[in-house]
This record gives sequence, structure tokens and C-alpha cells, in this order.
Amino acid sequence: MAAYGALVSLLNIIDTIDKHPSPPISIHKEQVESLTQNVTFLLEFLDGYISPVVADGCEADPLERRIADAVYAAEDVIESQILLQIHNRSTFVENHDFYDDLQKVIEEMNLIEKEVKTITDEALLQQKPTGELTSSSTVKEHVMVGFEEVFLEVLDKLTGDRLHRQIIPITGMGGIGLLAKSECTRECWERMEQNLNSIVINNNDEFCLKVLRMSYLYLPNYLKPCFLYMGVFEEDRRIRVSMLEKLWVSEGFLKPQSGKCLETIAQEYLKELVDRNLILIDKLGSIGKIKYCKVHDLLRDLCLKEAEKEMYYHVLRDDPLRINSARRVVLKTRGSIMSEVFRSLSHARSLICDFQEGDGDVRLPHNLGLLRTFKAYDDNSNSWNSVHYLDNVFELVNSRYLAVRIHDESKFPSSIDLLWNLHTLIIYCSNVLIVPTEIWKLHQLRHLVFEEGEVILTCPPSSDNDIVILENLETLKGVQNLFLNEEVVKRIHNVKKLHLNYYVNQMKGGNCLSHLQCLSRLENLRCEIENICNEYLQRIMFPHSLKKLCIVVSYDVELELEDMMLKIGSLPLLEKFVLKGGRFITRKWETVEGHFLSLKFLRLQSCDGLQDWIVADSSHFPLLQKVRLCYLGRLKEIPSEVGEIATLKSVLLDYCSESAVVSAKKIVEEQEDLYGDELDLHVRAIVYEKQKELKSLATTNFEVKVGMF
Repeated sequence: MAAYGALVSLLNIIDTIDKHPSPPISIHKEQVESLTQNVTFLLEFLDGYISPVVADGCEADPLERRIADAVYAAEDVIESQILLQIHNRSTFVENHDFYDDLQKVIEEMNLIEKEVKTITDEALLQQKPTGELTSSSTVKEHVMVGFEEVFLEVLDKLTGDRLHRQIIPITGMGGIGLLAKSECTRECWERMEQNLNSIVINNNDEFCLKVLRMSYLYLPNYLKPCFLYMGVFEEDRRIRVSMLEKLWVSEGFLKPQSGKCLETIAQEYLKELVDRNLILIDKLGSIGKIKYCKVHDLLRDLCLKEAEKEMYYHVLRDDPLRINSARRVVLKTRGSIMSEVFRSLSHARSLICDFQEGDGDVRLPHNLGLLRTFKAYDDNSNSWNSVHYLDNVFELVNSRYLAVRIHDESKFPSSIDLLWNLHTLIIYCSNVLIVPTEIWKLHQLRHLVFEEGEVILTCPPSSDNDIVILENLETLKGVQNLFLNEEVVKRIHNVKKLHLNYYVNQMKGGNCLSHLQCLSRLENLRCEIENICNEYLQRIMFPHSLKKLCIVVSYDVELELEDMMLKIGSLPLLEKFVLKGGRFITRKWETVEGHFLSLKFLRLQSCDGLQDWIVADSSHFPLLQKVRLCYLGRLKEIPSEVGEIATLKSVLLDYCSESAVVSAKKIVEEQEDLYGDELDLHVRAIVYEKQKELKSLATTNFEVKVGMF
């Protein structure tokens, strides 16, 4: 597996250098062709290769280890030279030792290729079983998990007398075959319900590990790096899927596919692992997509064991520092040994800091220049993140993924443009941060995220002759007062997720959002607005590509909602709509037929003046699943037509009027009369202390809680 992931990574490096508009290095065409041919051949070989030594799980396959080492040597030669060229501010390679060293690596890979061809030829001559020569993605899917010595026993369990048939392991069930070794009694199943883990472990540790390993071994090669990567996260950690997918991309082990971006490939791989029960869904988002995931403790243990055996990554706690050659390192410790740890990471490509407590101000040493992934901030972790300085972090010029919490006095250096292959930049700051124009020169940038703070993104100069179009940029989040003029929109025209904050009325005499509709691929827009007059807001035209829209308006902004709701309702793909603030001048919202055709989630909060919500027919929201109404103290009722929507699953009311709560109760009663116990609708109301008598309305499908106010 380490060999496969390394080969894909090297192929991605070669391809990135070849296609980059301003590559930091030039490689001889003949060497590029040789490397590409070697890598492609070995990838095809590994797709059909079944190692003769992996079944017992005691050691890594020596051939795969040799392939991985050769690939790592190639990466070291190329990326070390990139550091030198960036330092010299030149793409011309004056040192011919680079080409000589690269040629030595190519010769080693040629030898490996010859050895592999010999293995393949011998297997054909000896008529080895086809399972050793056929693609893992086809044959392996149909191989029954189990061991050859018990094949007949399994067959008897399948075909024998009905009363003696037993459960057997099934590929992709993530170890559910462990149940086959349990007693088939009621008492056993009851004990299992109480504590499945203890039964599995106490029953047979060795059998447990073997069954789990079979679920892993018969994965397609392209899924193995993704699955093993789950071990870098702490036990029971809730993992944000969007972060996980960005990390997979930055690690380089996702094999590109024509017509698909790497994020889409990551989503597909995650779904496959979930379908195989190797990754668990922890929480779904508001429109049904996976938002958080987890991995079972037993499977995480398997990830750690396999990763250690294959030297895929090293988890460092307080063990001796023998990690000089580690490519990926997960730090679980801090304190006095940190400087010694950092000095040992000159070959590291990934550094994941997962401390329970931060270590104060941190300055990275200068020997970490080969790092591609540096994750020292996690907004979903209970740990306290260490504080960094951007000028120091941006010395990691080979990085693809940077996530850090920065010092209040840290400035954003113009040297950002040296990060030639940066994919993801996530910065947590609590102060004002001005981003220089050099940010617009990052060709590879995919995700630019600022958490908290006041972040000003300087607009690109219109007179710049060297205009860079950020073709890959998908996410721009946390920027204040961005003037979306024609120049900016042209540079980010492929953006899919845009989260902006506006605290000024206008900029340079124009409307800040005047060209929003030109972002034809925008799917997710969140806009927080203060001190902007209604006149400018009414001019906003939304792109029809939007799937998620959140508008947050401060109390001092007189946003008239009637016309705005007509614009929003006409968006054909909109699935999630959140509106906080604004005012219904006419005191009513009447929906229109043919609007909100794709909407699944609706949230209205603190919409001033709303008394009458009028829905003429349930067809107005044909796909609506969830409704949340918050702080609508004047709303008279929820339309009964909303309750008739066939897809509706949930209605939440937070501190709304008493009559609105009563109308929700009436909807539940009407639906219970129609569907009885089969009703799949739940309503929850949080009410004020003064409304506590509404608790008497509570039933199975209608929950009432008294809040803190």
C-alpha cells in the first residue's frame, strides 16, 4: 500500500511541475518520460499484485518496500532541488548533480521494473492462480473473506442442515464476521448488545485481527491509503469530512481522473469506505450529506498496526526519537522534547500536531522545508492550538496544506507567492490581518479560509500585466468587505464556496456585490451584512448555480424581504436557505408556485414583522425536509400546507409565538390521523419560561422544552 500511494504521489508531482504556469524547476524531458513510464508500469503491476507475505501480517512485502524507497528517493531529489531553486529565485538548474542524482533513481526504478517483469513472466509460466495476476478492483471484490484451511467448513455452514447454518464473514462488512465465533444463544446476543467490544476482544484477539485485516487487504489499492490515514486521528475523534478530504488531496495519494477534481474523487472514496462499514457516519448535515465521520476503535488499531508495519506514518507520543526517515509524523506530545523532535524531521512531508494543550508561541526550525502538510490548527478539536508566526510558517515553500493559529502581532508577508504548490491555507487569527496582493499569484490555491479576526483581502491590481487566474480556487471564506468587481470575479470565476462579511456601505463608489451573479459555479454563499443600505442589497442578483444560501443581516440594516424572497425562491438548485434578520414590510410572506423547487432545509430567524406565512399549496416546497423557525414572536401560525409536504421530517421552533407552537401541534395531530404509527415527522419546540404551560402539549412526535429565557 505504501508503494502504491508513493507512486501516485510522485506521478502527481511530475504532473504538477509539467502543467504549472510558473514551475519552480525544469526537468529534462527524457527523464520525465522515463519516470512517468516507470511509475505507470508499477502502478498497473500493483493493481494486480497479491503479496506472498502479507497474509500473516507480520512484515511488509520487501518488493513493495523497495518500490516505495525508490519513489521516496526520487521525491527527495526533485523536492530538495525545488527548495534550492526557490531560495535562489531561479528555475534554471545550474547544479548538474541534480540530473545525475535523478538519473540514478531512474536506473534503480528500471531495475525494479525488470524484476517485476520477471516475476510476472514466471507466474505465467507456472500458471499461478489468476487472483495473483488480475486487478484487485475486480477479482478481489468477489473473493470471500476467510482462510483456505476452513473453506470446506464454511461451505458446510452455507449448504448444510438449516438448523446448523451459521453467520460467516462477508467482504466489506468491516469485521462483522466476528459474530461467527459467538455462541448462537439468546444470552450471548444480549451480552453482545451490552458490550460488543469486550466480547470480540475476549473471544479471540488473533481471529479478530485476521478478520479485520481481510477487510483491509481486499480493498482496492486506491482506497487503502485513505483508510489507513484514519489512524492519525485520536480515538473517538469526530472528524470533519471537509477537512479530511482536503488532507487526502494534500497528501498526494489520490489518483487523478479525467473530468473530476480531486475533491470529488475524495468524496467518492469516502463514500466507498462508508459503504464498506470501514468508516462510520457520525453526523449528517442539514441536507443529508456526511458532515462528520468516525472510525471504530478496533479498525483504528488496525490502521495504526498496518501503518507502522509499512512505515506509512509514525505516531509520536513520548517514545524514543527514531523518526529520522519518517515521511508522515503525528505529534501527540509537546514540551521540552519538541525542539529535538523538529530536528529529526528533515525528511518529513506531513506533520500533524494533535496536542491536548498548545505549547504557546512556536517557531519552526529551518530543516522542515520538504513539508507538504502542516496541520497545527483544528476548529473541531478540544485541544488548544499552538500559536505561530506567518513569516516563519511561509518558509515551508513546498507546502500544500497549512492550518495554523497565528500570533496577534503576526503580519502577512509578501513571500506568500513563493508557496508554488499551496492548495489549502487555513488561518485562525483574533486580530486585524491584511492579506497582500501576492496572494493572487498562487496558481494552485484551492481553499483559502480565515477563522475569526478581521481579514482584509487586498484587491488585485488591474494594471498587473502578469494576471493570474485562480482556476483551482473553490473556497474563499472569512474575508471582510471584498469588492466583487469585474477584476476580482474574473480571477476567482470557478469558486464554489464563498463566505463574506460586509461592514461598510459601499467601496470606491460602487456596489460591493455588483458582479456576484457572474460567479456561475458558485454553490455555497454565506453573507453577513452590517451598515449597508437597503438600496444596494436590493440590487444583488444571485447566480442560479447556488445550492446553499445563508444571509445574516444585523439589526440596524433595513433589508426589505418581500422582493428578496422572490429572487431567492426562483433559484432552481437551492437546497438550503438560512435567513437571519431583515424585515417583512407587509408583515406577510406569500410563496409563489414554481419557487423553492429543490429546497430541503429552511431556516428563518429574527425576521422582523413576519405575522402571516401563506402557502397556497404543499407543491410550493415539494422536497422540503426540515424547517427551523427562531425568534419569530409575531408569527401567527405555520401553514397547514407545510405539514402536508410528503418529504417533511422535522420542524424546530425556538422561542416563537405561542400560536405558532399550537399550530405546529395541530399539524402533528392531522398527520397522526392520516399515518398513525408510521408517521415520520418530529416537531420540537423550545419555549420561554412564561410559555411553560405549552409542555402539556408534548407527545411522542411533539417535543416541548422550556429554554433558559
